[in-house]
Amino acid sequence: MSVELGHFAVVMALAVALLQSVLPLIGASRGIPGLTAVARPAAQLQFLLVLAAFLALTNAFVTSDFSVELVVANSHSLKPLIYKISGVWGNHEGSLLLWVLILTLFGAAVASFGRNLPETLQARTLAVQAMISAGFLAFMLFTSNPFARLPMPPADGRDLNPLLQDPGLAFHPPFLYLGYVGFSIVFSFAVAALIEGRVDAAWARWVRPWTLLAWCGLTLGIALGSWWAYYELGWGGFWFWDPVENASLLPWLSGTALLHSATVVEKRNALKSWTILLAILTFSLSLIGTFLVRSGVLTSVHAFATDPERGIFILLLLVVAIGGALTLYAIRAPSLRGEGFFAPVSREGALVLNNLVLCTATATVFFGTLYPLFLDAVGGGKISVGPPYFNATFGPLMAALLLLVPLGPFLAWKRADLAGVAQRVWMAALGAAAIGAVAWWWRGGGPLLAVFGLALAAWLVLGALAEVAERIALFRAPAATVWSRARNLPRSAWGMTIAHAGVGIVMAGLVGLTAWTSEDIRVVRPGDRIEIAGHRLTFQGVSRTEGPNYIADVGRFRLESSGEILLPEKRIYPVAGTNTTEAAIRTTGFGDLYVVLGDAYPDGGWAVRIYDKPLAPWLWAGAVIMTLGGLVSLADRRYRVGAPTRGRKARPAGRRAPAARAPIDSGATGTG
Repeated sequence: MSVELGHFAVVMALAVALLQSVLPLIGASRGIPGLTAVARPAAQLQFLLVLAAFLALTNAFVTSDFSVELVVANSHSLKPLIYKISGVWGNHEGSLLLWVLILTLFGAAVASFGRNLPETLQARTLAVQAMISAGFLAFMLFTSNPFARLPMPPADGRDLNPLLQDPGLAFHPPFLYLGYVGFSIVFSFAVAALIEGRVDAAWARWVRPWTLLAWCGLTLGIALGSWWAYYELGWGGFWFWDPVENASLLPWLSGTALLHSATVVEKRNALKSWTILLAILTFSLSLIGTFLVRSGVLTSVHAFATDPERGIFILLLLVVAIGGALTLYAIRAPSLRGEGFFAPVSREGALVLNNLVLCTATATVFFGTLYPLFLDAVGGGKISVGPPYFNATFGPLMAALLLLVPLGPFLAWKRADLAGVAQRVWMAALGAAAIGAVAWWWRGGGPLLAVFGLALAAWLVLGALAEVAERIALFRAPAATVWSRARNLPRSAWGMTIAHAGVGIVMAGLVGLTAWTSEDIRVVRPGDRIEIAGHRLTFQGVSRTEGPNYIADVGRFRLESSGEILLPEKRIYPVAGTNTTEAAIRTTGFGDLYVVLGDAYPDGGWAVRIYDKPLAPWLWAGAVIMTLGGLVSLADRRYRVGAPTRGRKARPAGRRAPAARAPIDSGATGTG
C-alpha cells in the first residue's frame, strides 16, 4: 500500500509543480498578491510530497518488497541494511527520485528561509524552479516509474551491482546531486532576474550562498567518487577522464567561475550580464551531464540507463530549459549594464582573468568529452579522447591559473599596484621555492614538472596564509590587536583562505599520485617477500571467508617494519555473478601502501599488484578542506542574514526596490 501512496504522491507533486509554475508568475506580473503568495506554500508542499514518495520507495527496499520491480532488480534479502538504503538511488529510477527530492528541497529552502527576498523575485524564482521539477516529475512518471509492480513477485531479488556496495558509493550520489541540482536554484534566480530585468549587488548576495552550498556539495561528491575509484576498482587510479566523470567536472569548473564572478557583482556592481550567463550555463552543464548518464549514449560504470526513449525525453527537457533561458538572456542581457569601472590590474581584473581561464578549461573538457559522441553520431566512426588530450590542454590552463591565485586577494578593488603586491608575497614565493628545492633533493632531481607542481602547491598554501597574515597584521602589531583582527575577520575571508589552501593540498596529492608512484606486479607464493620503495612485505597465504552476500578470498601480507597485517580481498557475489576487488591500503598520512589481490594460479601462486603512493591521502584531504572553506564562507553573517528586508510601511511595494539597494552597493566590504 505504501508503494501506491508513493506513486500517488509523485502524481500530486506534478500537479502542484504545474500550479506553482504558472500562478506566481501571473501574480507577480499583474500585481495580484494572492497569486504571488502561492509560491511559498506550493514549494513546501511539493517537497513534502516528493519526500513522502522517496520514503515509500526506501521502505520498499528496506523491507525487501519484491513485488516492486525496482527492488527486485537492485536488492537482495541478504544485503546489508546500508546497501539496501543506498540501493534506492543505485539505479536510474531511484536516483531520479533522489534528484527531484533535492530539486524540491532547494525550492522549499528558498520558500522557508528567503523571507527577506523581494516578494516578486522569490515568486518568480520558485515558479522557474517548479518548471524544472515539473519536467523531471513528468519524465519519472511517463518513462521511469520507480513504483512499478510485478504481477508475479519472485522469492528474492537480483542484488545491487557489487561495485556500488561500498560506503563511498553509498554517499557519493547524494552529495553529487546536492551540487548538480543545487545549481538549479541559481539558474532559477538568474531567469527570475532576467524576467524582472534587474540585477544588482543585492541579487548577488542572495544568490551567492546557494551557489556556495551547491559548490560544496559537488566538490565533496566528486571527491567521494574519486576516492571510491581509487580503492575499489583496484587499479590505484583516482581519475580516468571518463565522459561521465567529466560530466561532473564541467559544472564544477563553471560553478567556481560563477562564485568569483558573483563577488564582482556584489562588491562592484559589474559583470552583471556575464554572471547571469554563467548561472545559466552552469546548470545547463548539469543537465547535459544528466543526459549523458541517462540517455544511453555512453557505456560506463557510472551510466544508469541505455533506453533511447528516455534520452529523447531528456533532450527535449534540455532544449526547453537551456534554449528558453538563453533566448530570454539574449532579449534581456543588453539592458544589464555594469556600473563599476576598473583597471586591468585590480581585484576585478584578477577575477575576470580567473573566469576566462576557468571557462576556457570548461570548454576544453566539454569539447574533448562530446566530440567523439558527435563524430559517431554523424557517421565519422568511433574514436576516444583520453588522458593525453586532457593533460596537454587542461593541465597547462590550470597550472597558469593556480600560479596567479595567491596574488588575487592582495590586489585592491578598482586599481592595484603590482609592486606593492610583490612586497607582500615575496616570503610566500621564497618558501615555495625552498620546498621545490627540497622536493628536487628528496626525489633525486625530478621529474622537473613534479617538482614544479609541488612548489606550486606550496605557493598556494603559503600565499593563502600570507593574505590572512597581512589582514590581521601578524608580526606587525601587538598580540591583542592581531587577535582582535582575527576574531573580526569576516568568515568569508577565512573560508577563502581555507579553500585556497585546500587547492594547494589537492595539488600536492596530484603530484605524488601521478609522478612518484612505485608499482610492482608479480605472482607470489606463501613465504615470498616483496620490496617496494623501502617497504618489505611477506606473503603469508590466502584464506576464504563468507560475507552477508558474498564469498571472499582474503590475502594476508605482513609489513615487516611494523608487523601490521594487510588483508586485500577478492570477492565473488553469487547472485549477481560478479567479482570485485577490495584493496588493502595502509596509510601514514604522507603516503599509501596499496595491495591488490589478483587471480589464483594452478601451482598455488597468486597475482598481486603493490603500489607505493606518496602524498596520496592529501588529494582527498585537500578536497575536504576546500569543502570546509566553502562551509565557513557560507556561515558568514552577511549570507545568513542576506540583504536587508525592505521596509513595508515606508513606501508602496512598487517603489521599495531602489531604496533597499543603495546601502548594499556602497557598504559591502571584505573578500570574495
